[in-house]
Amino acid sequence: MSVAADLHLHYMQACQNLSQPENPFIARVLQEADKNDEISTKGITLKLAGNNHLVPVPRVTDDDLAVLVSVLGQAAFVTGLDLAYNLLTDAGAKTMATFLQENSTLQYLNLMFNDIGTSGAELIAGALHSNQTLVHLRMTGNRIGNQGGMFFASMLKINSTLKKLDLGDCDVGLRCLIATAIALTQNKSLKAINLNRPLLSTQQEETTVHIAQMLRSNSSLVELHLGKHEMKNFGVERLCDALYENSSLRYLDLSCNNIICDGAKFLGELLRKNQTLEILDLDANRIEDVGVIYLSEALATRNRTLKALSVVSNNITGKGLVALAQAMHSNMTLSHIYIWGNKIDRSTCAAFAELMALERLHPDCTDVAPYKVDGEIFLAELSHGLAKHRYWSPRCAAVAPAAANASLEIVPVSEHL
Repeated sequence: MSVAADLHLHYMQACQNLSQPENPFIARVLQEADKNDEISTKGITLKLAGNNHLVPVPRVTDDDLAVLVSVLGQAAFVTGLDLAYNLLTDAGAKTMATFLQENSTLQYLNLMFNDIGTSGAELIAGALHSNQTLVHLRMTGNRIGNQGGMFFASMLKINSTLKKLDLGDCDVGLRCLIATAIALTQNKSLKAINLNRPLLSTQQEETTVHIAQMLRSNSSLVELHLGKHEMKNFGVERLCDALYENSSLRYLDLSCNNIICDGAKFLGELLRKNQTLEILDLDANRIEDVGVIYLSEALATRNRTLKALSVVSNNITGKGLVALAQAMHSNMTLSHIYIWGNKIDRSTCAAFAELMALERLHPDCTDVAPYKVDGEIFLAELSHGLAKHRYWSPRCAAVAPAAANASLEIVPVSEHL
């Protein structure tokens, strides 16, 4: 039976029963939750992230978590738990794994940037073999290593409930990525996966080849993050070849790789024929003018499905950026474009100022804003992007969520991106 909205009272009683001091941060969050009138009808997410506060707070420890889950075991209206940036270790992972095996209501769990290692990953992945409610798990930034990642790859062969898995910055390696790709040829439920920044000791791009092979047969994956994979033109070509046969992927993140103009040419050819891709993130590559012109030509003449393109920090000059702006005049589907970090000149400033003056480009859908000094137009940077708040959420929302995290609006795979 679910307890009434008196979480704080139950928490204080649990602290006394377990002889554990009360964590004032947890107590305050539970008090705020008790005041929510819709707590029993819509469900809530307890936001206990240790980094999201204007004043320092005592971060959640393994002992604090043990008390908390003893309360949440009877609180069916708690459907989300954000424990990012705390002090949880493998002991805390064991507590959470037990909770996941027994709990039937939790849908969202954020454990990013704690101190969970390989054994903790094994326990959590093992719990998901039987759990049938969790749909979104974030393990980002926990050093689970290659073996820890293998446990999650094995889990994907069994679990049919999880829709989104984030293993970015987890120090996974070659074997984990290959095992994950193989698992995703069988898994039909996962919609999004983040595999950013693996630790690879080879330059042969075997992982990209396996991921490309997976994309040929996978018909459920909507969102794929492959940032910092040291991917080169060969890998991009393999991915593009696979995506000609894929009709489900809508969000492809290739940021922070080694893609140059030849790789952009493969992507341009893909955009001429692909009818499903809606977001393409090429941040921090080096496609330069030649590469962005390939993309611009495809967008201007053939592609009518891409909604967002990010080419931030790609060593593009005014020639390429103007070509991109011109493509937007003929392509009315492309709505979000991000260009900061390139070599912006006067022609670029004029071209993007014109797009905004004609209301072809909305200020919330780009990362630049025009302004004038002595009659000359310049562009200033805006804190907008596809996922500016992927790793943190500001306490005071100075930027509208739709502008800072545009990918959520375009491809809403699941709650809590």
